[in-house]
Amino acid sequence: MTALMVAAHAAVTAWMTGVAWFVALVHYPLMADVGPDLFPPYEKRHQQRTTWLVAPLMTAEAGLAAWLLVFPPPGIPAWQSALGAALVAAIWLSTFLVQVPLHARLERGFDAALHRRLVVSHWWRTAAWTARSLLALSWLVQR
Repeated sequence: MTALMVAAHAAVTAWMTGVAWFVALVHYPLMADVGPDLFPPYEKRHQQRTTWLVAPLMTAEAGLAAWLLVFPPPGIPAWQSALGAALVAAIWLSTFLVQVPLHARLERGFDAALHRRLVVSHWWRTAAWTARSLLALSWLVQR
């Protein structure tokens, strides 16, 4: 069971890391090219479709990180489980305190300054997910 949880955790975390990098390098930068008339409905659909994709993955990742924090697998130091959980908490805080409010404001219309803040602030989540992936993948190697 523990090996399965470690593998599932690594898979979900790696998937979210890939999504974060795609959003950082492709999706968010292209938002500036949508155009002012089409941007509000585009942003609304973006939020709906993105939530449909990432909400289950982020929830699974958080649940698996919590499980690994409470039940650290043999051979994995407790501080690494704590670090992984702390990174998940940072990602969730950033998502709901920074990115979600920025998306809500952008839904009213494109604003270059808000868009820049969205792009820049997302890099913090991308870095956190990348660190989580490296950590999770190292656990697969350690086992």
